[in-house]
Amino acid sequence: MSQIYNFSAGPAMLPAQVLKQMQAELLEYGNAKASVMEISHRGKDFMAMAQKSEQDLRELMSIPDNYKVLFLQGGASAQFSMVPINLLQGKQVANYANTGHWSKK
Repeated sequence: MSQIYNFSAGPAMLPAQVLKQMQAELLEYGNAKASVMEISHRGKDFMAMAQKSEQDLRELMSIPDNYKVLFLQGGASAQFSMVPINLLQGKQVANYANTGHWSKK
């Protein structure tokens, strides 16, 4: 397998062992008799995978129990817009300074 080195902000390079496991589970995830892409996000297999992912991330990054772990889609731009939405309460308002490329999005 040829490998390209990627030093950009994302997406990140993954070890060959991880890619091989992903390849296998793309066809059949665990005992689900379905691809990891086909299992329900409400099903027990997905819920177990999400719980294990959170547990592993907490251990890897020493995240204490009094912090919430969120797995969100949308990339950094979506996260930037969620900060004021989640910090403002009720009818509070905030000013926004357009300082360049990222704030224009």
